[in-house]
Amino acid sequence: MSKTIRIALLGATGRMGLALVREIAAHPRAELSAAIAAPAHDGADIFEMAGLKSTGLLAGTDLYAALDGCDVLIDFSTPKSAIDAALLMHEVSCGAMVSGTTGFTGSEERAFDAAAQAVCVVRSGNFSLGVNVLTALVEQASKALPADFDIDILDVHHKYKADAPSGTALMLGAAAAKGRGQAAPDARNLRRNQPRKDGEIGFAAMRVGGVTGDHDVIFGSEMETLTLSHRALDRAVFARGALVAALWAAGQSAGHYDMRDVLGLNR
Repeated sequence: MSKTIRIALLGATGRMGLALVREIAAHPRAELSAAIAAPAHDGADIFEMAGLKSTGLLAGTDLYAALDGCDVLIDFSTPKSAIDAALLMHEVSCGAMVSGTTGFTGSEERAFDAAAQAVCVVRSGNFSLGVNVLTALVEQASKALPADFDIDILDVHHKYKADAPSGTALMLGAAAAKGRGQAAPDARNLRRNQPRKDGEIGFAAMRVGGVTGDHDVIFGSEMETLTLSHRALDRAVFARGALVAALWAAGQSAGHYDMRDVLGLNR
């Protein structure tokens, strides 16, 4: 019988956190060992918050204790909280970190590189299995098509999403650039009604209603266009992918990985 994997959640009371509580509760190999949340939710019954039968597990704020009693940490929180966790990884018994938090500065990224020296770190701008297959297809298409094809990425999310472009859009842009042998594009400032530069990968973001996540990558020449698309229909798809990553990470050696490693697409 396979070993049960003890999972701690950072950002447990957010929408993704509660979706993960439900996914973990339904999986025979996973056990929720700790739920780390903001002080406002300290002491809340995390299973009841997720609409499930109570197990007595309460949300808490002690990150160190949670990391010292789990096999894998899954993080969907804030950049500061994620960095705090990454910096603790070499001090605790937890052997892996799976993070879907985005919006880090260059210096903050180095905290994950340091953590990956000691534990398995899996990071992705999107844990949907379909999106990660899309990323591989975007890289292939970018490599195969002539350089005169323009590339644009349309990123549509719900109106409460703060970062733009999204982590998923940046991931897709990096894949397109890699296919062309270029450095990942700097998309922090979206191009708005500006003349296109040769070789530029364009980004556009929309924040509309309750859209879970829609992404289109458009390759266009003066004679034809090719569009590769993904539509997320339920937020649970991201939680399910993050859980797949956590179960994979529990058996891996130290290093910095992404979902394409989890799915075997980087072989």
